[in-house]
Amino acid sequence: MALGGGGPQRGTAAAAAANLRRRKAAGGGGAAGGAGGNMLQFYTDDSPGLKISPNVVLVMSIGFIAFVAILHVMGKLYFVRREA
Repeated sequence: MALGGGGPQRGTAAAAAANLRRRKAAGGGGAAGGAGGNMLQFYTDDSPGLKISPNVVLVMSIGFIAFVAILHVMGKLYFVRREA
């Protein structure tokens, strides 16, 4: 008998079947059935807010990183010229 109750022992076929039943009942769709409760719900028409594609987010983030790097370089050059 299992430690936590009356379930089947670990490693048996009965335990594997019970585990599968539990996952199917709790999980819902999984990989085969739709976008319920996962990352894909952000890209549906039902989600509220601004609609931005992932490519736009990638380009904007790379642009921001480049802008900050340019500001760092300009700050270093300005600081060196000011001391000289």
